[in-house]
Parts: sequence; C-alpha cells; structure tokens
Amino acid sequence: MTADLSKNKSGGTTKCGLISVLGAPNAGKSTLVNRLVGAKVSIVTQKVQTTRARITGIVVQDQTQLVLIDTPGIFKPKRKLDRAMVGAAWDSLEGTDLALLIVDAEAELLERGIAKSDRRSVAGARKAHEDTKAIINTLNDRSGPKFLILNKIDQAPREDLLALIAAISSEFQADETFLISAANGDGVQDLLQALVTRMPEGPWLYPDDQLSNISDRLMAAEVTREKIFLRLHQELPYESTVETEDWTRTKAGELRIDQTVYVSREGHKPIVLGKGGQTLKAIGEAARKELTEIYGEKVHLFLHVKVREGWAEENARLRALGLDV
Repeated sequence: MTADLSKNKSGGTTKCGLISVLGAPNAGKSTLVNRLVGAKVSIVTQKVQTTRARITGIVVQDQTQLVLIDTPGIFKPKRKLDRAMVGAAWDSLEGTDLALLIVDAEAELLERGIAKSDRRSVAGARKAHEDTKAIINTLNDRSGPKFLILNKIDQAPREDLLALIAAISSEFQADETFLISAANGDGVQDLLQALVTRMPEGPWLYPDDQLSNISDRLMAAEVTREKIFLRLHQELPYESTVETEDWTRTKAGELRIDQTVYVSREGHKPIVLGKGGQTLKAIGEAARKELTEIYGEKVHLFLHVKVREGWAEENARLRALGLDV
C-alpha cells in the first residue's frame, strides 16, 4: 500500500516545493540546510569545496514540505571532479520552485571596501566575491523567484549590512533579501516562514519523518571525509575521497562498515596514516563516534588507505560521490 502524501496527519491540503541552495564555496549553504532541517544531512567544515554532490534536506513546517537541495560551491572548475561538482549545482535549478543565493557577507564587505576584517584574508574575500559575481550573472538570466541570503552577519554593524544590501541589490534581481547567521540561527526563522509562504500547493514528495535522500553508505563516507578535512590542514583533503566498500553485520548483529580512503599520490598515504597509524586511527575514532550517534547503534568502522592516481578524473569514483558524469 502506498502512503497518501497529498494530505498530512491533520488531513489538510499540503504544500510542497523544491528549493535550490546556491552560492560560492564556503558561503554557508550546508550549514543553513542543516539548520533548517534541524539535523545534520550535509557535512560542514571551514574549508572550501567540502560539499561535492547534491544532497537533499527535507523540512516539514505545518502543512508544507520544503525540499532543500544543498549544492557544491560554484567556482571556476579545473578537474573533471570540479566540472561535475559545478554541473551538479547548476543542474539543481531544473524544476525547482525557488532559488536561494547564499552570499558570504563578511567576504563581500571586505572586498567591496565597506568594512575591514581581522579574520579574513583579502585574497580569500576576492575569490569569494568573483565566484559570487559569476553566479549572479547567470541567475539574473533565470526566470522564477530568487532570494538573496546574506550569511555570516554575526560581526557586521547594521549600517555596513544596509550598504551591502544596496550594493548587491543593484546587481542581483532578487525577490526578497534576508540577513542571517546560519551558524547561530539569527534570522533563519524569518527565512523559513518566507519559504513556506512561497511554496505551491501539492502533495509531499517524501514521508513526513524523512530528513534526507542521502543513502546510509554515502552518508557514512561523507562523515569520514569530513573528519579527514578537519584533521588534515594541508591541501590533501582535496586530493582524497572516501568510499564505503562493505556494509555488513557482525556475528553479534552489530553494524560493520569498511571504507577506503583514496589519495592521488604515494606521498599522501603516510600523511593520512600518520606516525604508527595514529592519524588514521584518530580519524576513524571521530567518524565512528558520529556514525554511532547517527544510526543509534554500535558501529565498527574499518578504514583502509589506497593510492589511486587520477581518481578525480575517473567516472566510477565520481559516481560513487553521487555525481552525474
């Protein structure tokens, strides 16, 4: 028997819409999606290009279901992996009811000379600004409603933010503008209510207790990749990927997950392993702890490191990340 998703538990008529969440790398897209969902559906780090594939977060508010499509940051691609990531972001617009442009307000304030920042490099702000400008140019040619979301407003004075709104509004044709901090939740409730108001009537696409469309195997791989990003501070995280190879049960019925960490060079392998394997052990312990919390049961996680040169150009590896190639 198929569940009737045209009505919720109260029996009222439902609303449902697809929302594409776009922005430059590290603008805070995944943090916002996680905040709106109320649970972790996308991994988050301070490093750019953390998100590599489209991940759907599902929010139910009263009789409305919001289907949020978290996307990779849009930047100028170089590798096949980069092109697939950027392509996934733009493809997310197809059939959506609303596009959200997430902008790093701190970077824009610094690059536009509106304010100074002790925490942000000028080079980093310029790159974020250039990527955002390119996104704006493309979105301006797209029909359909668009919201401008200025994120990371925590430290910015109100007068600076008003000046920034005026500057970006002269360039971007947004239907509504919101000031938020996805990290601490400031302004997010107002945004949520506006999203609900914009959604069309229609049946829900997912059961009311589903939070994401990401598979358990991919989520487990993403959690481990997040711990690699957080543990290793060189460029290595961008040259590595994680695949869940086996998902089995022990004789005691406990969950066993076997994963492979692929690196692109022989010299990267000892960095991941660390002295006496201690770095890999720490990564595995952190990932196992979070996976135990996510799945609500004891998890045995086994990590293996392999060198695979050019993995970022291989279709099979990219498909394992959930990317279309």
